[in-house]
Amino acid sequence: MKARVRGIYATALTQTLLDAGHEVVDASAPIRRRFDAEFERAPPDARIATTEDRQGVGAHGAPEAVGALKTLLSGSGLDALAWTDPTPPGTVLDGTVTETLGGGAVVRLRVGADADGGDTAEGYLPYGSVDDRVETGDPVRVQVRESAAPWTDRRPELDGALRAGGELVALEPGSGTRVDLRNDEAARELSGMLDLLGLEPPEGWRAVWKPPAVDADTEELQAGLDRAIAAAEGLDDAVDAAGGIGTLDGPTLVRDEPLARPDAGVWVWFGRESRFALDDRRREATATMPGHHRVKAGSADASAGVDLAEALCEPEADAGFPFGVVTDAFGPAEGDALRLEHGKPDGRLITLGEATVTAVGADGSVTVEREMTGGGTYDGLEVPREAGDIAETSLKEGRWWYPTTYRGRDGTVRGTYVNVCTPVEVFPGAARYVDLHVDVVKRPDGTVERLDDDELRDAEAIGDVPEALAEKARSVASALENAL
Repeated sequence: MKARVRGIYATALTQTLLDAGHEVVDASAPIRRRFDAEFERAPPDARIATTEDRQGVGAHGAPEAVGALKTLLSGSGLDALAWTDPTPPGTVLDGTVTETLGGGAVVRLRVGADADGGDTAEGYLPYGSVDDRVETGDPVRVQVRESAAPWTDRRPELDGALRAGGELVALEPGSGTRVDLRNDEAARELSGMLDLLGLEPPEGWRAVWKPPAVDADTEELQAGLDRAIAAAEGLDDAVDAAGGIGTLDGPTLVRDEPLARPDAGVWVWFGRESRFALDDRRREATATMPGHHRVKAGSADASAGVDLAEALCEPEADAGFPFGVVTDAFGPAEGDALRLEHGKPDGRLITLGEATVTAVGADGSVTVEREMTGGGTYDGLEVPREAGDIAETSLKEGRWWYPTTYRGRDGTVRGTYVNVCTPVEVFPGAARYVDLHVDVVKRPDGTVERLDDDELRDAEAIGDVPEALAEKARSVASALENAL
């Protein structure tokens, strides 16, 4: 397999890929400096890129390559979780408009049964990307332009027109040629080369040449255009035979399965243990501070700080993670607002709300408080929730659980709820983990009960929670039962 890797995990994943006998192509300049290896400039079978929030990676490309990457990447650590992408870029799908917003429409997509058991997904269709006006209830046929990780608050972006191509050039409806480069001089040189070679797209299509084309030779440019033409013609024929793309009307059959899915995709979320394991892989290639990926995942500023620290001095591999230094520099600090980002094993992320930081310790401990509204009962505790109750949550970096104690206005303890989860990470603006379903509660009368073992079993059965991770969750829950 040939893979292209970009983002904050690139060095560690390059080491992982090479160790597994795969090839890394189109390597960045830092990767070329760090490895004693020859990196071919060739089209990849799959592309791996860090997600915008730096919490994980997406891998997209040939189905066989993506399948191998799902296994390889999810093996990064006990708390690495992977989900099949139901809407990889380039996929052509039918759907129904469910909501119209200011700039576009929300579309419920018919993705068919995927490896994770889903058959629908949501996407966002900008009004400018479809010729006709769309209203709630309209059937549409669209192509995925950009996908989105399941734990983000973004929807895949859709288009009412076709586009096809690869790393060097893409084809879209229109005419002429466009060079998609920020460097004007390089763009002019590439345009001149293309004119000289006579590399023109077929009638009705416009060629959009991408940055890697600048370094490609004549044969690569021609081969890239030939591949794009073949892909575009195949898509065009399939879509025409099915009744076109965009808004659907008349006798057009609305399909339950994708009309075309040229690529496959997978999203992989890295937990704290996985990030530290990736530190070890990166350290095989270059100097790496303890917690390199953990800090970089926190914020862009923190990521730049890691680069500066590693450039100035040689990190000690056996040093501990400097939680106090990191929080002093980037937060959170006492008085800050901290989100509780509660991941679910199916890939979703639920924000439990914001809490106020009341204490931060150099040992990785962070205490937060929330004032509760009245109404209902506390889950698992069977106690009424009253206005003015205080929820105190004790978080500790790297711990597989965290307790929340509820107190009344008079300080009376109304119960304690302990979440079992992947190791907690306390980033500058949020504490993040993935809930592992099983929980332990201690009620006001002192009784202790373990909850939701059945939900963990179900998640394990459908593959959302790997067997080893499920066993770890049960072990933690048993220890908490005994301790409480």
